[in-house]
Amino acid sequence: MNNLNIKRRIVVTGGPGGGKTTALDLFRRELKDKISSVPEAATMIFSSGIERSLDNKVICAQQIAIFNLQRNLEDVQRKMHPDSLIICDRGCLDGLAYWPGSEEEFFKIMNSSLSEELERYDAVIFFETAAKSGQEIKSNNPIRNESEQTAIILDQRLQKIWSQHPNFNLVASSESFIKKVMFGISTIQNVIDKM
Repeated sequence: MNNLNIKRRIVVTGGPGGGKTTALDLFRRELKDKISSVPEAATMIFSSGIERSLDNKVICAQQIAIFNLQRNLEDVQRKMHPDSLIICDRGCLDGLAYWPGSEEEFFKIMNSSLSEELERYDAVIFFETAAKSGQEIKSNNPIRNESEQTAIILDQRLQKIWSQHPNFNLVASSESFIKKVMFGISTIQNVIDKM
């Protein structure tokens, strides 16, 4: 029987070049009958003809669209798969790390709060960027084109935000990729076992 306090939702996030996308593919293969996944909203938007911008007004408009798409995708998957664990490729709070204004402005515009967004998820699996341990972060995702230095800055911002979740699980960049994936699967399985 499902515990009413369990949202049955995990966010997998982290800085660019952390191995998150590859790990998510492996999670889907390993746990295919137990999970449903939500794709990354930012990739959906930027790969469909909307260009990334350096203009703060455009960045704000893009992050509003990403936030709302992410939230709606999560809600659609919950309705389609009411008994599954939902694995989210990034979460609604990721946009805060890219937001050019203040945190207060972000939550006012999104009509939300930090606590409300953290409460959407049972757990956070954070894949630290490989750039933190001096590795290259070339990506197969053409939308992700950050330099190593930018990846580290974004990773620090994202980690500061998500580490406030009570079930925050850091997968350090120094770990082998196999250990990262096994840790992620173990964390997911722990949430499944509580359902």
